[in-house]
Amino acid sequence: MKEKVFVGLSGGVDSSVAAALLQEQGYEVIGFTLDLWNGKQDGEPEAVRDGRKIAQQLGIEHHVLELKELFRQEVVDYFLKEYAAARTPNPCVMCNRKIKFGEVFRAAKRLGADYVATGHYVRLVQENGRYLLKMPSDQKKDQTYMLYHLTQQQLAHIKMPLGDYTKEEVRRRAKEKGLFVAEKADSQDICFLEGSTLSDFIAEYDPAQLRVGQVVDEQGTVLGIHQGISRYTLGQRRGLGIAAEAKLYVKELDAVQNRVVLSGEGALFAKRLIADEVSFQWLDKLESPMQVQAKIRYASRPAPATIEQQTESTVLVTFEQPQRAITPGQAVVFYRDDTVVGGGTIRHAVQD
Repeated sequence: MKEKVFVGLSGGVDSSVAAALLQEQGYEVIGFTLDLWNGKQDGEPEAVRDGRKIAQQLGIEHHVLELKELFRQEVVDYFLKEYAAARTPNPCVMCNRKIKFGEVFRAAKRLGADYVATGHYVRLVQENGRYLLKMPSDQKKDQTYMLYHLTQQQLAHIKMPLGDYTKEEVRRRAKEKGLFVAEKADSQDICFLEGSTLSDFIAEYDPAQLRVGQVVDEQGTVLGIHQGISRYTLGQRRGLGIAAEAKLYVKELDAVQNRVVLSGEGALFAKRLIADEVSFQWLDKLESPMQVQAKIRYASRPAPATIEQQTESTVLVTFEQPQRAITPGQAVVFYRDDTVVGGGTIRHAVQD
């Protein structure tokens, strides 16, 4: 009897080829598409429509999981609350945790599936009795940063067949299969923004947080007025609306006093940060300081660092070299070479 795999079909080329590869490997493939957010669109979402067409092309069963309310509560509301608290959230990490590898697992179990599969560019391996995530062959598409939170129990029931493929190879396989999404462009933006700017989205869904406040320097001198702290990011220089002789950058977003604090670029750097909501894949628990490479944002390069348990719920990360604009709310992910050790959420930088 074939093992069943519940494969997410987002309507893109990656998930479509993932499903096709699993078919070739002899699994019974069941497709599903998440219906998460209609926003301003009328009718059936494109992802649902294209996911169904791919399932028809592959000759597999297809289900639509309507999770709009859960998505709004767990991802969109979280996104808005984090910005209101002067943090910069990562909604894709939260969506993976709560939706794609949360509620989807429960749906897969109801359908009798043995595994859940996605089109992420990640290599999933088993070494020394543990399931580990490794960077893929196509380094430009590496998505390990978004998946550091997956547990051993979850990883034991996940398939990620694209880890050894480049994007070009995936598109070639799609053409060979005659899949209509072979040349479909990759999605770039946060899905629920739908091409809107962050400011426009917040103005529509949580306008109360766009309160006028002061722009100040490190000494508290008022330099100007802002129209909402969520319009700014740490390290930002352009678009500040401030006339000054020296170059100024956003050093801090103060939600309590509703202030944007500016400084010279040197003040943006710090060697240490505190992370919480930490989870590990490489080991069960961090018993002693550990040398790693750490990424403080998706697009950054891993930098040499030491991690050590600070309290029961927090980890101290100390970098060999100061890092620029360590941003509360973002994920910090730890690696040993190409393997994920674990990660957590940045609470704040530690200034020396």
